[in-house]
Amino acid sequence: MDDGREGRKRVIGIMAAILAARKLAQFDGGARVPATISAIADAIRWAEEIMRAIDERCRHGARDRIDGS
Repeated sequence: MDDGREGRKRVIGIMAAILAARKLAQFDGGARVPATISAIADAIRWAEEIMRAIDERCRHGARDRIDGS
């Protein structure tokens, strides 16, 4: 098992939960209806997008430090 990959999945899960919490609070009872399923899927998508942006920024930052530029 790759600890880095598991760690990333946990981070994405936490981010998705934070992003979804406000939207999910609007729905009664927490039933798994299309609206809640969609809110969760959107939150996961945004969490993954945020992680990609962080990775891209960190990749460029590490390259800049190595190159000295």
